Amino acid sequence: MSALQVIPVRSSAELNRFIRLPAQLYAADPNFVPPLIMERRDALTPKNPYFEHAEAQFFLAVRNGQDVGRISAQVDRLVKQPDVGHFGLIAAVDDAEVFAALCAAAEAWLRSQGKSRVQGPFNLSINEETGLLVDGFDTPPIIFMAHDPRFAGGQIERLGYAKAKDVIAYMYDLQLELPAAMRRVIQRHKPGGMTVRHLDVKRYEAEFDMIRDIFNDAWSENWGFVPFTEAEFKHLAKGLKPLLDPKLGAIVEVNGVAVGFGILLPNLNEAIADFDGRLLPFNWLKLLLRLKRLETSRVPLMGVRRSFTGGLAGGLVPFLIIDSMRTRARERGFKQVELSWILEDNMPMRRILEALGSVAYKTYRVYEKQLT
Repeated sequence: MSALQVIPVRSSAELNRFIRLPAQLYAADPNFVPPLIMERRDALTPKNPYFEHAEAQFFLAVRNGQDVGRISAQVDRLVKQPDVGHFGLIAAVDDAEVFAALCAAAEAWLRSQGKSRVQGPFNLSINEETGLLVDGFDTPPIIFMAHDPRFAGGQIERLGYAKAKDVIAYMYDLQLELPAAMRRVIQRHKPGGMTVRHLDVKRYEAEFDMIRDIFNDAWSENWGFVPFTEAEFKHLAKGLKPLLDPKLGAIVEVNGVAVGFGILLPNLNEAIADFDGRLLPFNWLKLLLRLKRLETSRVPLMGVRRSFTGGLAGGLVPFLIIDSMRTRARERGFKQVELSWILEDNMPMRRILEALGSVAYKTYRVYEKQLT
């Protein structure tokens, strides 16, 4: 067996190998969904506004001329802890030597950037795909969520990485009605000036400016929080527009002022699972047809202004948001919606989701390690 090499990704051809590698490694996993190649190139090049406040280095592990693993190392200047760097995008064969070499390369790069602690995986940011799948391998991932093999967590833990935080994905059966007791509470205690509306497509950019403002406020004290920049959110809004049904968005207002929101998206992964990452030449037509018949969906963005979270009225806002999205999603023919991700210790939100009948069905783990 020839020596294992870990090489930094420098060229466009190497980036293509980096992007395609998980689909090659996990082709036998019936629940792995190859991401769209064009979307991954957009995410991993300077087209992504993440790189306006971050630097990253991608690595490939090569043995006998064959790619056997990949990893990223990244430094985000918006992260609150100045000693922390991130790793992500890890995919590899089930081989301890490969995992060790990949992590060593990422750790060395982070040390060269002055970092003394590493957390991850983040692909690339906590506002994108977060954590390594450690429970819930028997179903495919929903849009913008990761899927990893069962062996990956153990391989990383053998290298001295320990749990920093788990994040949970809940699945909600859209045929479930809002509990009768909750409906009575809403009817009795909802303030007269509290209303729920859909997204206004005529003010699309302004709506997403408002959503970013609420999101950054709502999540500002959460573990690992990194604010969305204006450029990042505009980029996100542009990317979501072809998928987004404005009636699948819910805005709660009090006397005309927005205090909370939720965005529900169709599960693109359900439509592209057999595309092998490619839209051309004919998969784009299949996509257009399949988007009308999807059964699954996801709420990737939701938040309530911190100034409005106290008291009974504030506690009603998440129920109003979810109920509004649920009603429209059922009309669209969706049967399930994933609500993700939720920090394991965010018990107020977890209690709300469980009161609605949602089931925790996937767990993603963020690891950390001291760099010595």
